[in-house]
Amino acid sequence: MVDGPNAIERGPAKDKVLWQYRTAAAAMRRCEFEMAKRYLDDALLTLGGIYGKDKSARQARSYFHEESKKTFIGEPYERVMAYYYRGILYWMDGEPDNARACFRSAQLEDAGGGDQSFAADYAILDYLDGYATVKLGGDGSDALKRAESFSKLSKLPPYNPNANIIFFIEYGRGPTKYAGGEYGEQLRFRDNPSLAKTATISVNGQQLTAGACDDLVYQATTRGGRVMDHVLGNKAVFKSTTSGIGDAAIISGAVLATGQQGRKTVADEVGLGLVAAGLLSKLLSAATTPSADIRSWDNLPRYLTFATLELPPGEHTATVEFQDAAGRPLSGMTKTVTINVPSEGDKIVFVSDQSVTPQHL
Repeated sequence: MVDGPNAIERGPAKDKVLWQYRTAAAAMRRCEFEMAKRYLDDALLTLGGIYGKDKSARQARSYFHEESKKTFIGEPYERVMAYYYRGILYWMDGEPDNARACFRSAQLEDAGGGDQSFAADYAILDYLDGYATVKLGGDGSDALKRAESFSKLSKLPPYNPNANIIFFIEYGRGPTKYAGGEYGEQLRFRDNPSLAKTATISVNGQQLTAGACDDLVYQATTRGGRVMDHVLGNKAVFKSTTSGIGDAAIISGAVLATGQQGRKTVADEVGLGLVAAGLLSKLLSAATTPSADIRSWDNLPRYLTFATLELPPGEHTATVEFQDAAGRPLSGMTKTVTINVPSEGDKIVFVSDQSVTPQHL
């Protein structure tokens, strides 16, 4: 909350979106929702206009510029989370239609910008798409069916149109990026195990257990369920090919040139030419920078889930408890939330295992 605003204001322009992402997530956990909205709106504006237009992105797609020099917009799972958080904030402001639009945009990011060869398979996004539709008086059954087909971690509840409290819950630590391969050209993800496996909400004698709907480690490493290698292949192949050609040309040229013993024959000239071409090829190889971009939205959660319930208008106190795989409460992680339920509309409650406690919403 100190470094983020400073980096956004004074840091490199190429990292601005990255710090907007990070700071927005931190702000949401401190209930500073206006700050989160401001940063996410600006980040999504950049994201919406960057494809094919940003000069640094075009340079990074060439062979001679590092991936980390381009304007950061993130991997698909990071862009999904920017839209997901903004959708929560829209719903918090009483705009389920705009929230739905964000959840749909998030699914498109997961599908590779609308590329239907990859399935957009976040269960929570389709579920919330349909639930917002139900809240707006429409039929969300198709979205619910899609969500159920993607849900592998827990069973999704049927829609309750009368529920007026929606808990958005997150816990665990998201994936960590690192570079692999001979040239560091492979973007890989490290799994950060989470002690928390479920969350239980208790309020007014009601108790709901919310199992994880989506796992960001799984989403980072797959597309539509297919494992992805995340290799910057073209650059890596170009580097190894030009280096190999250079070696071959230098060796061949040297053999031809020395074999003529300085007689200045055509073969001697060809040999010197090959040496020169080989050196040029080696220079091209050295100038190629295939290293993967491992800048990361490093304060994302691992698991996403939600719960809905119906409460009468007025003030209520809820507790959110995080449990391990055996169902045991995790010490020091229980959150207390005082909720003022309106007489009309939905009350949105955002709770992270990193949230401040107690909260007053």
